[in-house]
Amino acid sequence: MKFITYKYNNQEQVGILTKDENGVYPLETLGIHYVTMTELIENIKTEEIDSLSGMLNDSSKEYISTKDINIMAPIPSPKQDIICLGINYMEHAIESARYKKEAFGGDRPYAVYFSKRVGLATGHGDYIPSYPELVDSLDYEAELAVIIKKDAKNVSREDAFDYVFGYTIMNDVSARNLQTRHKQWYFGKSLDGFTPMGPCIVTKDEFTTPPVLKISSKVNGELRQNSTTDLMITSIEDVIYELSQGITLKAGTIIAMGTPAGVGMGFEPPKFLKSGDIVECEIEGIGCLKNIVQ
Repeated sequence: MKFITYKYNNQEQVGILTKDENGVYPLETLGIHYVTMTELIENIKTEEIDSLSGMLNDSSKEYISTKDINIMAPIPSPKQDIICLGINYMEHAIESARYKKEAFGGDRPYAVYFSKRVGLATGHGDYIPSYPELVDSLDYEAELAVIIKKDAKNVSREDAFDYVFGYTIMNDVSARNLQTRHKQWYFGKSLDGFTPMGPCIVTKDEFTTPPVLKISSKVNGELRQNSTTDLMITSIEDVIYELSQGITLKAGTIIAMGTPAGVGMGFEPPKFLKSGDIVECEIEGIGCLKNIVQ
């Protein structure tokens, strides 16, 4: 099941995509009353999920054409910063160290965690700001993002997926000059508009556990990243286990699982983004997140 946040008649709503993805069922018309995606994730019951799943097979239900809506990021304003993994695919680790060894090189026996500030996440089809006065090395990173469905504390690896609501796509847009200038990556990752996300959240039952999915990115139609999520160094269950030993992962938490090789800084010479570029991040079974650099 694919949940989306969208605007219709200038009003933010939550709905479910039809099976052909040409329409959306507003939750209100299905008898489920959650105003925002965050409220839905925090409160929806298993029986409500089952009921909604059954309604997808009812062709008599009225829906709104996706041509008549504006798709927003599924969680437009996350309650907390996004938790991100750095250097979580081996080939990306190699290309990163080649670009700037002092920033990305060295042994890493443990996962690299950082956070990304998000005031308002960028939706599918929206613009990515380029900040030409501030950024000279704008980059893209296609990532699988995990959405936590209930508060997670002291979770075992075996139970980790019991705490997963679903998955979405995130483009971890990065200003490489700012990222490498500072010892911490926070500033270079967190400029306003640097978190395209979507176009939907797909519930975890649509995939195997753990999900093994093709992940790719294109810039102006040129394939840049092309990998699979089973090549992650630190797994989803390891991340949930490790973090939850000392942090309560609240319902609605977003964890971005890192990016594979093929980002702009990985090329020789680098292929950084410029105004007018079209960036497409795609993950099998979720969809394609498309944005234009402003």
